[in-house]
Amino acid sequence: MTPTPAEHPDPIRSSTSATQVREVDLAITGMTCASCSSRVQKKLNRLDGVEAVVNLPLNSAHVEVSSDVTDEDLIAVVEKTGYGASVQSFEDPADEPDLASRFRTRLIVSAILGAPVIAISMVMSWHFPGWHWLILALSLPVVTWGAWPFHEAAFKAARGFSSTMDTLISVGVITATLYSLWTVFAQLAAGNWVLPHNAHVWFEAAVAVTVFLLAGRVLEHRAKSNATKALRELINLGSKEALLVETDADGQVTERTIAADQLRVGDVFRVRPGETIAADGTVVGGASAVDESMLTGESAPVEVTEGSKVTGATMNTSGALTVRADRVGSDTTLAEMSRLVARAQTGKPAAQRIADSISAVFVPTILGIAVLTLLGWGIFGGDWIYGLHAAITVVVIACPCALGLATPTALAVSSGRGSQLGILVSGPEAMEAARTLDTVVLDKTGTVTEGRMRVVSHDLAPDDLTLAAAAEGASEHPISRAVVQAASHIDEAEAGSDLPVSVSREVTDFANISGGGITATVDGYKVLVGSSALLADQGVAVPEVADHPAATEVAVAVDGEFRGRAWVADTIKDSAKPAIDELHELGLRAVLLTGDNPVSAQAVADTIGIDEVHAGVKPEDKYAHVQALQAEGRSVAMVGDGVNDAAALAGADLGVAMGTGTDVAIAASDITLMRSDPQQIPQAIRLSHRTVRSIKQNLFWAFIYNVLAVPIAVSGKLDPMIAGAAMAFSSVFVVLNSLRLLRFK
Repeated sequence: MTPTPAEHPDPIRSSTSATQVREVDLAITGMTCASCSSRVQKKLNRLDGVEAVVNLPLNSAHVEVSSDVTDEDLIAVVEKTGYGASVQSFEDPADEPDLASRFRTRLIVSAILGAPVIAISMVMSWHFPGWHWLILALSLPVVTWGAWPFHEAAFKAARGFSSTMDTLISVGVITATLYSLWTVFAQLAAGNWVLPHNAHVWFEAAVAVTVFLLAGRVLEHRAKSNATKALRELINLGSKEALLVETDADGQVTERTIAADQLRVGDVFRVRPGETIAADGTVVGGASAVDESMLTGESAPVEVTEGSKVTGATMNTSGALTVRADRVGSDTTLAEMSRLVARAQTGKPAAQRIADSISAVFVPTILGIAVLTLLGWGIFGGDWIYGLHAAITVVVIACPCALGLATPTALAVSSGRGSQLGILVSGPEAMEAARTLDTVVLDKTGTVTEGRMRVVSHDLAPDDLTLAAAAEGASEHPISRAVVQAASHIDEAEAGSDLPVSVSREVTDFANISGGGITATVDGYKVLVGSSALLADQGVAVPEVADHPAATEVAVAVDGEFRGRAWVADTIKDSAKPAIDELHELGLRAVLLTGDNPVSAQAVADTIGIDEVHAGVKPEDKYAHVQALQAEGRSVAMVGDGVNDAAALAGADLGVAMGTGTDVAIAASDITLMRSDPQQIPQAIRLSHRTVRSIKQNLFWAFIYNVLAVPIAVSGKLDPMIAGAAMAFSSVFVVLNSLRLLRFK
């Protein structure tokens, strides 16, 4: 039984755990740096049964709860830490605040007021009598109102007995300002209205730091917005309304417009040409072409008819469709794609977890170094003014913002670009796994082949093929459907009829024959369809012919006379061979794993360039084959699309599911390829390589920047104004380097 609030007043001390893990996504406001996100994450993870990952660029937290902790408990903890929080919905996203504009206005005003401050302070010939009073008046609005976001964030952190990057900024600006005010008014008290040449003021340093950091924040938030744009666009693709079709007790059909989120499974709705399909479903009426480019990346519309599956958020381009809703709301393909993209942007690889640990102690360490710098210069150097100058520079230049942005920004850009290409990555762990791969195991059916039977060749006359198709029309066997499909492409004049195959023939006496065949009477003709052996058993004289490699023979007889053959096979995808070639170029070993017979499997492998084949593999043995490769010390990716691949997908170092596969396969995988195109396999691996490389570049820059900058600042050889510009540039550099992933192809 779930405890009441009175029984369970403090979730931190609770040891009660629920059997089911639920996931919550929180939108968090007020975070400005790595220390902020680290603090929120640490506080959330102190709750019993809570695992949280906080993402700075997305201003969000993904939380897994296995206890009785409620959403309200999570929000309360975030708010006590000094930040705002609310439950985030992927189906109905709230309008994202324009954080860049919050800083843009302050930046413009501060820059206008600050420009003369910096110019007058740095050009000695402009030091007219009383010049310091002018720059004091111009500086105060900048260091108070302009820098207020930094002061406010620092105050909130201090109230929670913590420190953040904003603490360093605020302390640096306030210290420089207070020292300058003390200098000016101390001279005034001494009777000096005009500032002596040996008196130093740092109004320009405080102003310059504020302006540079405001500019950095504007660029950061704009870049972060671009980095997460793909996710927002993905969420907004869904239809807002649906045209519900209702039938009353009298059989009267009515239509009314409802909000798309009010659709329920089983509801029937109509989609007019040019409209977005409101939910995943099955076509129960009409025919059209559907633009699935948002889902698969393919520009060519897909023809759909009665019985076809359609996906919510895809576009109906031509005819009207009537659709029965199969999956609605948070169960739709679009919602799942949104969750996958967001999860990928939220996770943290090992390198970033180390960076987060450093960031957690970084701010207090820098404040300590600044104090020691002041004391060192004051006590041992005998120059307290110079020491204060160096201490302020240390505080300003060492902000760990770049550390906090290094990984999540790269992940946000990468997962957004991946979703545009139809590649959905579950998280950074998958990218790290892809980087170390040396073997790719591919299931045959549905991965390198189409997963559906087609007539690859035949020697039947057009009318004989349509007779066979008419006879096969009553069967649901994949081979029967392939024959019917082949006949549907025959020119009507060639077929001897102006009606489609399905209705142009009168079919009677249909029967299945033991051994794999059918017989039926079509327009008075006795039609027999099956293997050559079956026809021979039925007394038909069948001529010998060479076997067609990797194909199933379908022989046709009419009125006891052999008419010809068709060969049916699961055709190889056009992009399969280029994909295997690219895997080889990446230095990866390709292995074909299939339950098919060895002859068929080897024929496919030879065609696409795979040397190693394991055929006749039972579903339960696929995982064992993956384990055997891993036992050899190999890092293995498994690519599949079926329920029988799920265990192997989950057990491999990297599981890759084709988007047309089963829900079980997709759930067990780390990467989903929405286009089901084999060439997306090496593309996903290359994207992972590029992303990990960008993360390492970002982390290297962030670390090396602080390693080099802090000692220079301690030496006093760096002006606080230059330090502020350098710190802002380090963060912008990290973001811009991550945005290069948008050009990945």
